[in-house]
Amino acid sequence: MQVIIFGATGMVGQGVLRECLIDPGIDRVLVVGRSPTAVGNAKLVEIIHTDFTDYSAIEAQLTGYDACFFCLGVSSIGMSEERYRHLTYDLTLAAATTLAQLNPQMVFIYVTGAGTDSTEQGSRMWARIKGKTENDLFKLPFRAAYMFRPGAIQPLHGARSKTAWVQAIYAVSGPLWSVLRRISPRLVTSTEQIGRAMIRVAREGYPRQVLEIEDINGL
Repeated sequence: MQVIIFGATGMVGQGVLRECLIDPGIDRVLVVGRSPTAVGNAKLVEIIHTDFTDYSAIEAQLTGYDACFFCLGVSSIGMSEERYRHLTYDLTLAAATTLAQLNPQMVFIYVTGAGTDSTEQGSRMWARIKGKTENDLFKLPFRAAYMFRPGAIQPLHGARSKTAWVQAIYAVSGPLWSVLRRISPRLVTSTEQIGRAMIRVAREGYPRQVLEIEDINGL
């Protein structure tokens, strides 16, 4: 299997990249990002790309892939609706539309969030925009598309958040994660579990297109 990862320098993306690189059934991993991952591996190919609304210059390098793991995302805290929509909806659909045209047999997996509003009508801005993003991804002509909605995520194997205040919270709360996972396994997953679940769904499919945290951990 050959896969493309977007957002590989973010916390979730770092975990997904690690699992792809150590999986013996994955032969090639293409990372598309604005900055290098600083990871060395014979499977890994990186494209540094600055305009996430236009992929015409690199289309030839995006063909022939079996799956895309789209882990690119931002927090809505302190952000206007217009800006959040651009970074969440516009950038995701730009990449997905291009990939659907180039790889119609591709499986596209998008990391969204617990509480996403599929009706697009709720009061929470981020949830409405995530819901529209999910809904419009389903309309694209991929072989299959799946939405991963993790809740609390434990970073493992050195994965770190690029957002300073988020990383500070993880650093302080680190010792509590093992306790939280024991007492509330339905509320917590990990970067490792997300990565392994994505790979399995890309290979085998799944009965539901929207996967909540119990589905992710079960896989």
